[in-house]
Amino acid sequence: MAERSSTSRTPAIRVRGAALSDLDALMELEQQVFATDRMSRRSLRHFLRAPTARVIVAEIGGELAGTATLLFRPKSAVGRLYSIAVVPAMAGRGVASELLSEAERIASGHGCTQIRLEVHASNHRAIARYYKSGYREFGRMERYYEDGGDALRLYKQLQVGTAGPVAAK
Repeated sequence: MAERSSTSRTPAIRVRGAALSDLDALMELEQQVFATDRMSRRSLRHFLRAPTARVIVAEIGGELAGTATLLFRPKSAVGRLYSIAVVPAMAGRGVASELLSEAERIASGHGCTQIRLEVHASNHRAIARYYKSGYREFGRMERYYEDGGDALRLYKQLQVGTAGPVAAK
């Protein structure tokens, strides 16, 4: 998968496919990051095994730094970024950007021409990251989250089967 290092003093971010052996650490991350709308252990185990899902993890120095879950529907050219989470202590180190880039590469390699996601309307940091990465809003879902918050629906056009996305139209 991907690996990058921004400086010689910063350990590289390594992104790899998640395994069932990561389940406990991924569940702990869900508890740390999300106050509501957490994935259950059963759901996460299902995603780790399902042919229509890909779970990836980012590591820094061998430690879990974040995760992303992608979902695919058969015969659909649209991939869905179902979840992305970064260990709070690892925030600001480029982990979310690496996970997002790798998710886009995976979706493109899966034949997707577009990737979509929902983000809590109050999550300004994530929204800014998505816009900076070329995502555009195409809708809003009122009271989507357990806390009653709205979701912004975002998308990005992808170049199929290449190493990365193309600019959104």
